[in-house]
Amino acid sequence: MSAPLAPIDLRSGTILGDEVYARIGAAILDGTLSPGQRLRDVDLAAQLGVSRTPVREALQRLERFGLVEIAVGRYTRVSAPDERVRDETGVFTAYFMGNALRLALQHADDAQLAEILQRADAVVDSALRKDGLALFENSTNMFITITRASGNSVFIGFIREASLAIQRNLRGWTPFVAGPLSRADAYLRLRDQIAARDADGAELTLRQLHGVA
Repeated sequence: MSAPLAPIDLRSGTILGDEVYARIGAAILDGTLSPGQRLRDVDLAAQLGVSRTPVREALQRLERFGLVEIAVGRYTRVSAPDERVRDETGVFTAYFMGNALRLALQHADDAQLAEILQRADAVVDSALRKDGLALFENSTNMFITITRASGNSVFIGFIREASLAIQRNLRGWTPFVAGPLSRADAYLRLRDQIAARDADGAELTLRQLHGVA
C-alpha cells in the first residue's frame, strides 16, 4: 500500500461494517487507493485495526457498485471507470435525482425545504462563477439533502450505498459538468421551482440540465 489508512476509532452508535465500507470507499475517492491497485484484506484489516471479516464484506459491497474488481483466486483491485460506465452513471444519476427531487418537494417540511434551498443557493453560486469542481461538490451535497428530505427509506438506503460510486464516476467528468456549467440560468430557474414546490417543473429542469429530457 502506498499510503496506509488510519485505524478506525469506532464511535458510539456506529456500525463497524459501515465504517470500514466508508473508509475504504473514501480512500478510493481521494486517490489514496488508486485505480488498478491491488487490495489485500489482511493489509487493510491491519491498517484499520479490525478483523478481516468486515473488510471482506466492505470489498464485496464496493464490488457491487463497481468501485472494486474481484477475480476469485487471482486479485482484488481498485477499478477504473471507463467512458461507458461514466455515461451510464450520468444518465442514471440524472433520472434518480429527478425522482428524489419530486418526492422531496411533495413531502419535505418547511425546515427541510429551507435546507434544500440553502444547498441550491450554493449550486447557483458555483454555476455563476463557472467553478466546475464546486458545482459538482455542491450539487452532490444538495442531492444528499434532497434524498433525505424525500422521506423514502428505499431511496435513502440506496443513495447511501451508491453515492461513493456516483461521486467517483462523475467527479471531473467533463460531459456531466460542462453542459450544466454553461447554463447558470437553468440553475436559477431550478432554485425558484424548488422554492415554489413546483415538482413537475423542477424535475423537468433538472433533466434538461443533464440532457436526459
